[in-house]
Amino acid sequence: MTFGLLLLIALLAAACSALRWRGAGKALYALATLLFLGIGCGYVPGWLLDPLQTAYDAKPAPAWAQRNAIVVLGGGTEKIGATGRIEPGAAAYARIAEAAALQRDCRAHSPHCKILLSGGDARQHGSPDAAVYRQALLALGLAGDDVLIEPYSTSTWQHARFASDVLQHFAPDRVVLVSSGVHLRRSQLYFAHFGIDALQARAGYLNAVKSPLPLAHNFMATDAALHEYIDMARYRARIATGELARSRAGDAASAAHSDAAGA
Repeated sequence: MTFGLLLLIALLAAACSALRWRGAGKALYALATLLFLGIGCGYVPGWLLDPLQTAYDAKPAPAWAQRNAIVVLGGGTEKIGATGRIEPGAAAYARIAEAAALQRDCRAHSPHCKILLSGGDARQHGSPDAAVYRQALLALGLAGDDVLIEPYSTSTWQHARFASDVLQHFAPDRVVLVSSGVHLRRSQLYFAHFGIDALQARAGYLNAVKSPLPLAHNFMATDAALHEYIDMARYRARIATGELARSRAGDAASAAHSDAAGA
């Protein structure tokens, strides 16, 4: 995304130069250079990441209730070389570890503590994220009855939508939402849309790296932050136009039709 934007600015600068709009061309070349250095040296991603994550700097100490649900959002999987083994992705390991720690703490205060793993097979590896994460949690010693899965969602919006359906059946008094720090603000927004009031627990934190020379890490961090801002802006635009209200009405009508057909 970031490199595409820089390339677009450079192409516009070249076009302006070709059309002899030399002032505009020089300005665009200067803009592309400043953005390249500002992003690569860590200043732009630092500015973008702080508003997304600072609210989650301190991890919460949940006040566990009678019935508790720890919702873990999918962070992808990886297929390992010639073995074909499917394992949690790099971002997912922190979420799995955080969920296991929260589960142990919850069990010390309440008998009803479920982990809900949300994630389908977005990368077409042959197994849903949720199923792969479940095996990882079982390997850590968690009881199978304590780990529920939602194996269909392939986006954050679907995580919220499908997980909310599962939570309605379990009816927890306390919901804790686990995801990467950079991802929590948008996740909270979507879950609230579906009526889920959740406490946010950060698993992982993404920092920019200040450097005198441009670093690939900072371009990746910028892309991650921009993805969050763009999707939140898209959500608010859809709310403003009433599109999501119409979409939910259509979902309800489709579900009613399916129920009638099944009957």
